Amino acid sequence: MAVIAPRIRLAADGPEFSRIVFGLWRLAEWNLAPAARVALLEQALALGVTTVDQADIYGGYVSETLLGEALALAPGLRKRLQIVSKCGIKLVHPNRPQHRVKHYDTSGAHILASVETSLRAMHTDHLDLLLIHRPDPLMDADAVAEAFLQLQKDGKVLHFGVSNFTPAQFDLLSSRVPLVTNQVELSVLQPAALTDGSLDQAQRLRCAPMIWSALGGGQLFGDGDARVQRVRAELARVAALHAVSEAVIATAWVLQHPSRPLVLTGSGRIAAIAEAVSACAVTLAREDWFAILAASTGAEVA
Repeated sequence: MAVIAPRIRLAADGPEFSRIVFGLWRLAEWNLAPAARVALLEQALALGVTTVDQADIYGGYVSETLLGEALALAPGLRKRLQIVSKCGIKLVHPNRPQHRVKHYDTSGAHILASVETSLRAMHTDHLDLLLIHRPDPLMDADAVAEAFLQLQKDGKVLHFGVSNFTPAQFDLLSSRVPLVTNQVELSVLQPAALTDGSLDQAQRLRCAPMIWSALGGGQLFGDGDARVQRVRAELARVAALHAVSEAVIATAWVLQHPSRPLVLTGSGRIAAIAEAVSACAVTLAREDWFAILAASTGAEVA
């Protein structure tokens, strides 16, 4: 029987999302016709993956439009999906010729304008979750909160969070407006979130984090250096015990953290999404979890 992605509530007053989130940052690279995009979303939904992750900048500012074309072709899909998007980064790109230098913009005016653009692009009247994409050294927490509350009052965004924020940065903004998640990087090759306070804060606040690059941005499955080979060997050993792939074990390793993380996929292959979903049913022995960590860090825990 196929594993279906379980659902999880991000926070006490937060949304309920699928534990595996369909990351669409490479949607433009997949070169799919609108009907093929619809088919891929339908296949993901059949696996219980109901949540999709976007950002205004993805695909050079076109990924949201590509999703919107699919939703326009099959309007019934929107009610079955939860859409996450992000704003706050301004790229130097031909699609934004007015940008002279890459920078961050978390001004209230930019947040409001960015959401309007995202809603139009995706043919939807609301976002289920909006994230500030990166910490902005010029962020005015009161201005961000004012924009968030206006968007919520207007029904254009239901919930808010951040991405790549330190615990202190999260605390600052959450002192002004409720936040339901912090989307951070975590993998067996990038375990810093285990010790930098991000996941400790998530547990303390009972706000489930969203995890990007859970497979190390593909580095796990290239030739790699000695460290990657060491991690691959440990993943292969544990994978053999569970009769699953190394990718499933790498994903299960992330999912096992008690902060209850949600994991973003980065592939347009339905087989890869199914692997991520199947990881939800795998529980690693504590010694195996630590053996994988030791392979990554090169040393046992102190």
